[in-house]
Amino acid sequence: MTTWITICDTCKRTGWEETGMEKTDGEALAEMVEAAAADAEAVKTRRVSCTMGCDRACNITVQSQDKINYSLGTFEATVEDAEAIVEYAAKHAASETGQVPYREWPQGVKGHFVSRHQPLPE
Repeated sequence: MTTWITICDTCKRTGWEETGMEKTDGEALAEMVEAAAADAEAVKTRRVSCTMGCDRACNITVQSQDKINYSLGTFEATVEDAEAIVEYAAKHAASETGQVPYREWPQGVKGHFVSRHQPLPE
């Protein structure tokens, strides 16, 4: 079953205005996550404008039908963060319930979880 990484492309980390960046932090992270997920089996990406987690920018969600879904935040637009997000999403996809044992979490996602969402009832 496919796991989706939804990336907020409007996220701006504190001080963004002073950096002179032409892209938002969310756009930069989205590009890196998309590149990291290009060859990942059972993982797809999509961008949305605003996940309403501005205090925790940059934000993503890891979602799949009939599985526990997760919101994560406070990422930086780095290749390391993007790779950790994709690695975690691949483990989520491989899990029957969406739960991934903590010992299997990539270091780059530890401390970034914001909330867990139970699957919707049928």
